[in-house]
Amino acid sequence: MDQLVANSRLMQNIYIGVKSLFLHKMRSLLTMLGIVFGVASVIAMLAVGEGARQKSMDQIRQLGSKNIIITSAKPNEDVGSPSIHKRMSMYGLLYEDQKRIADAFNAVRVVVPAKILHKEGRMQSRSMPLRVVGTTSDWFNLVRRPILIGRSLNDADSFNVSNVVVLTESGARKLLATKHAIGESVRIGGDYFHVVGVLRNEGMVDNSHLVDSEIDAYMPLATAREYYSDLNITRTTGSYIRERVELSMLIVEVREEDQVELVSNGISRLLETFHEKEDYSIHVPKLLINQIEKQANIWKWTLFSIASISLLIGGIGIMNIMLASVTERTREIGIRRAIGAKKRQIVGQFLIETTVLSSAGGLLGVLLGPVIAILITFRSDMAAIVTIESIVLAAGISMVIGIVFGLYPAIRAADLDPIVALRHE
Repeated sequence: MDQLVANSRLMQNIYIGVKSLFLHKMRSLLTMLGIVFGVASVIAMLAVGEGARQKSMDQIRQLGSKNIIITSAKPNEDVGSPSIHKRMSMYGLLYEDQKRIADAFNAVRVVVPAKILHKEGRMQSRSMPLRVVGTTSDWFNLVRRPILIGRSLNDADSFNVSNVVVLTESGARKLLATKHAIGESVRIGGDYFHVVGVLRNEGMVDNSHLVDSEIDAYMPLATAREYYSDLNITRTTGSYIRERVELSMLIVEVREEDQVELVSNGISRLLETFHEKEDYSIHVPKLLINQIEKQANIWKWTLFSIASISLLIGGIGIMNIMLASVTERTREIGIRRAIGAKKRQIVGQFLIETTVLSSAGGLLGVLLGPVIAILITFRSDMAAIVTIESIVLAAGISMVIGIVFGLYPAIRAADLDPIVALRHE
């Protein structure tokens, strides 16, 4: 019975609170807007942060959670050396490194080598810069990209040192235009190569270029060595730079994902033994994922803090309006106290009003936030992903703000002297 009475009083107080807000529709609406835009901005900004996190995670996952990527790197002592034009700089991964790694670790399934060169691709009057990747057929098992037409490289291409090339979709469109791609001859550098396949751009690791890019041209490693050798000569004004790099990259695939970190440490020690200087870099996508997660959390809470300022302003607006409401309703409060209303009932009445105000604003903000996220996705190349967590968080905070910022006006109303309040005009 007591529970029914309590519920009845609560519903009556909510009805009175809503009725009071409707007496000043425009004022209530304007006050509510602060919460609406605050909640919407929190949801939208968290959606942007989640979208950026997902995009980064997808790019790293494309590198392979079982893969270890080792790249050649110019040692610091060779960069800007005054004698660089007078000698040949030798650094980077060696062909022997591939065999050493494959033989040293039972946990390694395959080691894929790659020689990367930058050449100009030409077809009649059309030309474009290409990133030539000399590799083996195993490359396409680790760095999976959809075949648009034709085929990828095979073992026979390497064995026969065939002058064949696999282009990306961007390269094929630019160089071959309307021509049938398969069987066409493309000039790369000073030599001609037959196109045997075209890869889709879909799935390329954008902005990274650590493994692939949209302007790649893949050929057998043996062919790249035969046509371009290991010596790279860059001519500058009045001088030239000679560099000898055998391999640009090794991609190591480990049999089990939980062995990746252990094998990575072992490879690091192995290379230290056979390289006098640190002329390589080791990249472990699995560890990069953990780093991105940490950075994403920092970024998420930074965005949340910025967006929460709008909610804070909305809370201040609620407090301001409720203080004005207390002044306007001083005589009403005096009458209620005179006929027996207790302080906690007055406090409860005003808290209900602020909670209704902030909750309604929060609901509208929850509806508006995803709309803003959709507009951001539509206007940019990054998807803004709205999560249930962000909606619950923003809506919950809006209700808390209604209570916190309504508490002071409610207490002030309850503390009014009934006699003084009844005399108020």
